[in-house]
Parts: sequence; structure tokens; C-alpha cells
Amino acid sequence: MIKSALTAAALSLAVVALIAPAHAQVPAATYKLDPTHASVTWKVKHMGLSNYTARFTKIDATLEYNPDDKSKSKISVSIDPKSIKTDYPFPDKKDFDTELSMSADWFNAGEYDSITFNSTGVEMTSDTTAKVTGDLTMLGITKPVVLDVLLNAAIEHPMTKKPAIGFSATGMVKRSDFGMLKYIPLVGDEVQLLIETEFQTE
Repeated sequence: MIKSALTAAALSLAVVALIAPAHAQVPAATYKLDPTHASVTWKVKHMGLSNYTARFTKIDATLEYNPDDKSKSKISVSIDPKSIKTDYPFPDKKDFDTELSMSADWFNAGEYDSITFNSTGVEMTSDTTAKVTGDLTMLGITKPVVLDVLLNAAIEHPMTKKPAIGFSATGMVKRSDFGMLKYIPLVGDEVQLLIETEFQTE
């Protein structure tokens, strides 16, 4: 029994040692997105059969982080709609990425060359979770969007030795709110957002 208790205590200390750095305090500062460790993936219903999944690969973001009052933190994001990657399986037959990004029926990137999100409020729901409200602008239309955000870690980056913060976020938008109506309801109106980010100080 003593051996079991000691083993349990050792395991508990090990877990604490692993978890504690993830919630370490990092300084209030401006943090820039590390684009090599960030993704914006979106999913939309396809004829009720599946969730069609694609992503944007060119993302820029700035985080004004306030660790003493996280509700005062702010984030601004810019996405290049021409950076769509669908993994369409027949590139020799159809350039589906270009069709989605450039067509006036879809993202119309020739006229609207960026998708932006600027936070307007942060409501902390726990020490590590929040609802972030912001203005999403797409196709020249701005609508409020709420993201459910999880703070994964706030640490000194093991490699760069700079303060670093990592977030995951989910949300939903209706593409019809932005005038993107093609094929509704065969292609769903609701678009799920799956976001992964890492930020570091400059």
C-alpha cells in the first residue's frame, strides 16, 4: 500500500509539472501569429451526405494580450481568400481552388481580396475558455460572429525562448448572411469554423 501511495504521489507530481507550464503567466504584449502553426479550416454540408472540408493557408493575425484582464485582449485577423485549398482530387481536370476563390458566386477574391475578423469583446467563461465576439467582413459585408476559444498554453517557447500563446477556436457562420447563396440548400448555409493558432512576441 505504501508503495502504491508513493507511486500515485509521484505520478501526481509529474502531471502537475507537465500542466503547470501550460498556464504560466506571459507578459502583456503584442503577439504575432506564427503562420507555420496556424490553420483556418471550414466545413459545409454537401447534399446531406458529408461535410465538405477545405482550408485557407494564408493567414495574418495580431493579438493584443492582457494577462491581468483577458477580457481586455483584442485580436485582428486577415485571410487571403485566394489561398483556398480543397484537395480536389482531379487537378488535371478542374482547378476547383481557383473556381471557389475567384468566382463571383463564391469568394470573389478579384473584387474582395481579404476576409477580416476584428474582435469587439471577450467574455471569459473560465480561466482558459472564452467567447470572443467580433466583426467578420467577407464579400464587402460585415456581420457579428462569436467564437468559442480555448487557451491551450501560455509559455516561454522551448525553441525561440520568446513568450508564446496557443489557442483553439470553433464557430459557425451563415454564408447567406454575406450574400453567398449558390446551391443552398444542396450545399449547406451553415459553415463550421475550426481554428488553430500559435502566437509569439516579435
